[in-house]
Amino acid sequence: MVHIGRRIEDELHKRGLSVSWFAEQLCCSRTNVYKIFEKSSVDTELLLRISSILQCDFFQCYSECLKGGVKSN
Repeated sequence: MVHIGRRIEDELHKRGLSVSWFAEQLCCSRTNVYKIFEKSSVDTELLLRISSILQCDFFQCYSECLKGGVKSN
């Protein structure tokens, strides 16, 4: 299964963006961002906002898993 929080964290770091910047974009605290990173699942509305902010289709992670393309993490 996909651990979406790790995927989000990896993408943020890959793009060289800070947790503070990301928290500001999400209109939340850094503490909440770190909590997102720990989650194995995220509400779809929040995931849509995150996908838009990071310009990355995180829903594709799940689509690939359904097709058998990705096992985990």
